[in-house]
Amino acid sequence: MQKGKRNWVFCDGYLPPHGDNPDFEGHEALMLTNLGKKTAHIELTFIFEDKDPVGNIQVMLDGMRTTCIRLDQPMGKQGFKLGESVQYTVWVKSDLPICACFGRLDVRQSNMAYYSVEGYSF
Repeated sequence: MQKGKRNWVFCDGYLPPHGDNPDFEGHEALMLTNLGKKTAHIELTFIFEDKDPVGNIQVMLDGMRTTCIRLDQPMGKQGFKLGESVQYTVWVKSDLPICACFGRLDVRQSNMAYYSVEGYSF
C-alpha cells in the first residue's frame, strides 16, 4: 500500500495580517510527513493571481519524520517570504510519496480561528 502522494495542491492560501494581541501569532503552515524509509526531496511552488509563480523552494524530509513549515517565515535558500493578505496556491511536489496538510491560525478576532485541511493530491 502506498503511503502518501507525490503532489499536493492547497488552493486557499491567504496569510492573515497580525492581530492586535502580541501574545498570539497568526500564521499559515504546511505540515509534511514522510512515512517511508528514504529521504524525500520536496519542492514548493507558490502560484499567485497577478504575478509569476515562485518555485524551487527546496525541503528535505527524512524517512519516518514530520516537519512544519511556517509560511509566514522566510523559506528556502533564497529566503522567499509571502506577503500578508496575498491570495496564493502552494504546490508541494515530492520525489517520494508523502502526506501533507495545511493550517491557518487567524488571530484578528478575539475568539481566533484555526483550521487544518488536506489538499488535492495526485
